Amino acid sequence: MSDVVEVARCGRAVHGRAGFDGPWRFRFSTCRGVGFHVLLRGSGWLVPERGEPLPLGVGDVVLAPRRGGHVLSDLPVSEGAAPFSAVGASRGSGEGGAVDLLCGEYPLDGSRSHPLLEALPEVVHLPARVNGHRDLRAAVDLLGREVRAGRSGRDALVSGLLDLVLVYSLRAWLEDNPDRGWARALRDEGVASVLDALHTSPAEQWRIEVLADRAGMSRATLARRFTALTGRSPMAYLTWWRMVLASKLLKETELPLHGVAQRVGYSSPFAFSHAFKRYNGVAPAHYRAAAADLR
Repeated sequence: MSDVVEVARCGRAVHGRAGFDGPWRFRFSTCRGVGFHVLLRGSGWLVPERGEPLPLGVGDVVLAPRRGGHVLSDLPVSEGAAPFSAVGASRGSGEGGAVDLLCGEYPLDGSRSHPLLEALPEVVHLPARVNGHRDLRAAVDLLGREVRAGRSGRDALVSGLLDLVLVYSLRAWLEDNPDRGWARALRDEGVASVLDALHTSPAEQWRIEVLADRAGMSRATLARRFTALTGRSPMAYLTWWRMVLASKLLKETELPLHGVAQRVGYSSPFAFSHAFKRYNGVAPAHYRAAAADLR
């Protein structure tokens, strides 16, 4: 999960805080990453574009990973909602009130999105419950105290706490949905051990028989179970993961081509370039140049 978040990330979380004492209703448009809401005080409703309104209570966390629009409101209706920017909430600001909201976005690169993130529903609602997801609850409590306080170092602490909230939220959703997709893959000891190997050492010259031995099963059983749970065969997953890592290195570092090739398990820049172009439709040098033009 650490790799999933780190590789997909393309910036720090941005956030705004706003408080309300009277009626309130705000629309949140699509974003380029994972939107989030933390209800620090009060109660309200989340009204998705599709589906039934969800009641929100103090301490609730909501992730919106599908980039779909939705409304937060004091009532379970969306009509008449104003854009959230209309409240004038800026980074880390807000005076609080009967309702105190912290909203924002984790910017993620969609081209490097992991299937674990893609498997999330349109809205992930993690209600505050007694003895439920204690790590997440502790992070939310700390976050609430820091955003209300004007103490030194607040911005750095809030940034780190928002990262904690994201990881704890993903962990909580996986724990609440143990029989869905990637939750099953991570709970399967054999498949999880192979995923750990591929993520820990992507440059290793892995062979299916070595991975099968690590998983404690035959090659055919590993291939069948791994594919069923992750959507890719072990070797196809390794190639995909290498290309994702290579894309990040090309975009965010000045590492020379042969250095990128070595980091992701290719013996020569030529072999790496051929694989990268076959997978992405463009040569690594052109990919890096295009990424630089967008910055």
